[in-house]
Amino acid sequence: MNTPARGTLFLVPVSLGDAAWSSFLPADVQQCAARLQHFVVENARAARAHLKQLDFPGVLRDTDIKELPEKADNAALDALLRPALEGCDVGLMSDAGCPAVADPGARLVARAHALGIRVAPLVGPSSILLGLMGSGLNGQSFAFHGYLPVQENERDVHLRALEEESRRLGRTQIFIETPYRNDRMLDALLKVCGGETRLCIACDLSTANEYLVTRSIGAWRKVERPYIAKRPALFLLLAGAA
Repeated sequence: MNTPARGTLFLVPVSLGDAAWSSFLPADVQQCAARLQHFVVENARAARAHLKQLDFPGVLRDTDIKELPEKADNAALDALLRPALEGCDVGLMSDAGCPAVADPGARLVARAHALGIRVAPLVGPSSILLGLMGSGLNGQSFAFHGYLPVQENERDVHLRALEEESRRLGRTQIFIETPYRNDRMLDALLKVCGGETRLCIACDLSTANEYLVTRSIGAWRKVERPYIAKRPALFLLLAGAA
């Protein structure tokens, strides 16, 4: 018996806010997403909302939409990829932006490679790249660190280490925080970092409420602070004189 040709795992970007798909995705990406009948997603409700924005031609209640568990072993990942193993294409979607970047979907992508399933990333918005592009900081050497420690002393030690590494290597350091803790992160940055270190705060990227400003820490200390509480934000810093 011949083994069926395997499908492709398409990495389908979605909006960072509430913008229509036509405003941030090329037509061929929209067409690719619209023809898929199998999806693995971070949150099924959010995924259905994104597909409705696409004017998805299928009946959503009949579309195979499965959530990726927070902790999934290889057997669970294989079950999610079964349609691809049987010759059908599968779409991977995050709640916002590009899947598998700062996102649990990376585990599914790694498993697809291990199983010999073709992986096809599609063009779309990434808050990390948009923030870096707009920051004016070093785009030749940069690192994304995800979430920093929550405990104050540990977080401050981590920030000092990131600043020192940035100064030594000329590297832009990028990280995020849970939105309701954004103000505390900004407090820590203004307390811990040197005055010449540059800090970019990027909020609500690609939305009508977008905020993206880079200043030295010294300058940030002198101006009215932006409202960043409860807003998706990215912090980027680069140590050393501009």
